[in-house]
Amino acid sequence: MATKDECAAALDQLAEKMGGIDSGERSKNLLERSVSCEIPDLKVTFHGQLKDARLNDVRSYPAPTSAPTAQIRLVIPSDDLIALVDGQLNFISAWTSGRIKVNASFGDLLKLRKIF
Repeated sequence: MATKDECAAALDQLAEKMGGIDSGERSKNLLERSVSCEIPDLKVTFHGQLKDARLNDVRSYPAPTSAPTAQIRLVIPSDDLIALVDGQLNFISAWTSGRIKVNASFGDLLKLRKIF
């Protein structure tokens, strides 16, 4: 099981990756949504803003119920978050197999697939 700090670092790494998307690809994936990432094995939820394929203002909350409601909600075990960000876990495969739970519109899912 990864630690809270490792998960926070993984989300920072994901934000950096998203920030590195070229402007042409970024313009195809314009999406402004609030996002939460619940890590059930750590009993923590991270919440931030996804805007222009960038993840901003990420904060952690001690329990899912204390985090603000997000438009895109992910539930992912800590080790799977690390593997996803490191490129060892495919987002679509993990989602379809149930390793990752996503609550988002179908259009948002398609855009997230391209970002991850």
